[in-house]
Amino acid sequence: MSDPLYTKDILRLAAEATGAGRLPAPHGSYSAHNPACGDRSTIDLRIADGRIASMAHDTKACILAQASASILGATLPGHSYGDLVKLKAEVSDMFQTGRQPSAPFSPYLVLREAGQYANRRKCVLLPIDAALKAFEASEMREPGGQGT
Repeated sequence: MSDPLYTKDILRLAAEATGAGRLPAPHGSYSAHNPACGDRSTIDLRIADGRIASMAHDTKACILAQASASILGATLPGHSYGDLVKLKAEVSDMFQTGRQPSAPFSPYLVLREAGQYANRRKCVLLPIDAALKAFEASEMREPGGQGT
């Protein structure tokens, strides 16, 4: 893996797998799948007062999607749906401009090289998309409901 797309920082994030696992009785859950490569990321959320109280992920995917999910696991608790929307916009912008996402999501900068490849951008965004859908599901269901 001498490809600059797979740096030691990305490999470390993927190996840390922060937030890996499943939550019992999540308020929202969603499994996102990338049919082009087979990546799958399931995000479970518990919501309190309109903010993410806890998050877990089960990510069976490439290193880029695993690193993205690990960043979410470390940074997402305490944030709102609007913060997630902003994160997706900032990561998408990073792929175009190289501009670092704002704190606390700045660790996504290590994934900026993925922006050179359309299929790899989808890998990085997959866990973010799943988190957005899980949050949306939580608003439509009673606590403990599954939003998939």
